[in-house]
Amino acid sequence: MKRALSILLALCLLAGVLSACGTEPAAETTPTPEPSTAVSAEAATREFTDSTGRTVTVPNEVTRVAVSGPLTQIYAIPLVGDLMVGVSNYIAEDIEKYLPDYISTLPELGQLYGGGAELDLEAILAADPDVVIDIGDSKDGIAEDMDSLSEQTGIPFVHIDATVQTSPDAYRMLGELVGREAEAEEIATWLEDLYTMMTDMMARVDADGARKTALYCLGDKGLNVIAEGSYHAETFNMMTDNLADLPEVVSNGNGNEVDMEQILVWNPEVIIFAPDSVYETVADDATWQQLQAISSGNYYKTPYGPYGWLSSPPSAQRYLGMLWLGALLYPEYCEYDLQGMVTEYYSLFYQCDLTQEMYDELMVGALPAE
Repeated sequence: MKRALSILLALCLLAGVLSACGTEPAAETTPTPEPSTAVSAEAATREFTDSTGRTVTVPNEVTRVAVSGPLTQIYAIPLVGDLMVGVSNYIAEDIEKYLPDYISTLPELGQLYGGGAELDLEAILAADPDVVIDIGDSKDGIAEDMDSLSEQTGIPFVHIDATVQTSPDAYRMLGELVGREAEAEEIATWLEDLYTMMTDMMARVDADGARKTALYCLGDKGLNVIAEGSYHAETFNMMTDNLADLPEVVSNGNGNEVDMEQILVWNPEVIIFAPDSVYETVADDATWQQLQAISSGNYYKTPYGPYGWLSSPPSAQRYLGMLWLGALLYPEYCEYDLQGMVTEYYSLFYQCDLTQEMYDELMVGALPAE
């Protein structure tokens, strides 16, 4: 039986060889490889190093971004506003007019840092961003915060440092993250040129010993001050001699609470009030009238729109604060047109055509009465 099967097998093989005679050889074909999930995933992502030194895996093309809070939102709108999947908090009607129309239609996502902060992770997951961005000062433990949130959500969280001086580089890093380097460079260069102009101006002021002593007062009684050394005081310190030199600095938007006796001791040449403080009432207050700044009329209200110009939040809008304080406090050294520069800022940062009426509204209480 085994011999019969061997013979039969040999005959079958011989028949196969004979049948192949006289025919063209089959063309060699390269099999189409199955797509590799690992390779595709690798090609769709890249590594990004944020300001904490963390290396984060992000999509190769970022098309949807979420912001961690109001400060990040202000930085983000000029460069990636059209990519935002939500806002940190409600956009009030009085500031809508300065912002692109689509901003007010976005859902609220909450905020990671700040007073009463609560980031709505469910809303962020529902918005499905490619990345969540945090821009601002580097807080203690921020790297751990970013790692923890990335792990909880499966979404990369990145932090970008931004102070007044480093805002241009913050935009460059943001541009690298989202693939908009050219647009980011335009913003960064504008800010750098402005910063250089203002530091040169203040060097001339200081050479002449003309820097003004000042306080930045806020709160419902005007008895909170933004102190020297606070992150929120960067622009104010740059443009004035900030008398609020305190042993312990509160580094938040509410500032340090002091008493009227201390303000009377400081007795600054100029007082700047926050938009929601007591600017409107101090002229009729006998105690405030004891201060040279109030009695001489050298007190003003910080412009606001769409956000604060000096400290709240402490964003790139503080460059507007530089321009404003330069023109207000040192007109003899000012070599720029304030309205022209402000109008240019609103166009570049918010795509807003700032009308004369809008500018006049911003300047109510911010400039000496004519």
